[in-house]
Amino acid sequence: MIGYITIGALDTEASGKFYDAVFGQIGSERKFADGGWIGYGPKGADSHSVYVCPPADKKPATFGNGSMIAFTAKTKDEVQKAYEAGLKTGGKDEGAPGARPADSTTFYGAYLRDPTGNKICVFCRP
Repeated sequence: MIGYITIGALDTEASGKFYDAVFGQIGSERKFADGGWIGYGPKGADSHSVYVCPPADKKPATFGNGSMIAFTAKTKDEVQKAYEAGLKTGGKDEGAPGARPADSTTFYGAYLRDPTGNKICVFCRP
């Protein structure tokens, strides 16, 4: 259903470092950087569907209160590594890796804010 996602960035380079690190842990990579836009897609694929960029209206990027984008990982280990990579590259903790709810056996996720303040989740379904 989703064709692509754009994530607004105040500082594309800082956000790019964050997403390079996080996405690198879950099997995706930077596909291009051009004109303030950075595109991401699966490693080894010729496609990209996540874009980090400044807003088209030239106003500062802001995050949406209550908005979140969730990215799929294959394993709990990938969730953990993506979370740690995000924290090391300017991300802020919004919820350490773990089951949600705490007794769940079907959802394991971690929550971060990127350098602009956008909230993301990296999760798997073990």
